[in-house]
Amino acid sequence: MAQYRLGEVESAFAALIWDNEPLPSSRLVELCGEKLSWKKSTTYTVLRRLCARRLFQNEGGVVTALIGREEFAGRQSREFVDETFGGSLPKFLAAFTSRKKLSAEEVEQLRRLIDENRG
Repeated sequence: MAQYRLGEVESAFAALIWDNEPLPSSRLVELCGEKLSWKKSTTYTVLRRLCARRLFQNEGGVVTALIGREEFAGRQSREFVDETFGGSLPKFLAAFTSRKKLSAEEVEQLRRLIDENRG
């Protein structure tokens, strides 16, 4: 079930790819060295792990995302709601708003979202 969970380091790595794709794997190694202080072997180990999870691909030495950042965040959010609130979006919103009241603008945005996605 943890397919859409990334640790802090994996998240930073994924952000490098999403921010720079498509990119040659050699450039990814350079970026990881600069931003994460990783060696080439670490970069390729993490890349292989996330490719195996079907988040990214390394075809012909070019790294691209199979799942975009927003789609990944949506899947991650759905997984969280499923696991934590039994898939109930109303339960999630009730828990979320119990500590932080929504602004009028947020309420209106949610109303529009509900109207647009009403089945």
